[in-house]
Amino acid sequence: MATLYHHPFDPQSRFVRLVLSEMGADPALVEERPWERRTEFLILDPAGETPVLAEEGGQVVPGAITIAEYLDETRGLGLNGHRLLPEPLPERIEVRRLTDWFLRKFNDEVTGYLVTEKVYKRFMGSRNGGGAPDMAAIRAARTNIRYHLRYIGYLAARRNWLAGDRLTYADLAAAAHISCVDYLGDVPWDEDDTAKAWYARVKSRPSFRPILADRVPGMMPSPHYEDLDF
Repeated sequence: MATLYHHPFDPQSRFVRLVLSEMGADPALVEERPWERRTEFLILDPAGETPVLAEEGGQVVPGAITIAEYLDETRGLGLNGHRLLPEPLPERIEVRRLTDWFLRKFNDEVTGYLVTEKVYKRFMGSRNGGGAPDMAAIRAARTNIRYHLRYIGYLAARRNWLAGDRLTYADLAAAAHISCVDYLGDVPWDEDDTAKAWYARVKSRPSFRPILADRVPGMMPSPHYEDLDF
């Protein structure tokens, strides 16, 4: 059995969890607090960042994008037409472009700020950079998410899914990040009904159920977080 070293509110980890579930895989989950820089975890990945996938045979795969590529190469052909990274080259390019957009750009401009300031700092301790949230960073993230949400709505209005006719890595990457922001109540859903309808479709999938069950100790999710119809 594979083991996924993750943090429940790391959106990159959520993305990999969704991918594995969509592929029918059920890995063992080990919660990792990367700021603690645990020696055993650093041996697996010297970068000390989640997620890290460790296969039963000893193969260690670090990082969300690397894991996604690895899973497509090792399991993608067995998905019988439901491959999350399509075979035609133009479609693969578009899926990779959008996956990178959400795993990197969205993370750098939105999720990284909100999760660090509102979640991680609650548990990091002062020696590791914990403490009161930086409200300037939170305000920046709340501003930035608006154009990301509009872009999701733009894509969803012109395609069946974000990258094309079927569900791909792009949808799962976007939804993983949106889910963290939605838990914190910082998604302005009233600004884009198309993006809202797309997210409702994704979070209604069985692969999303464990994600929606995650909780931050001492912090309840937004009222509609688990509502599949919101």
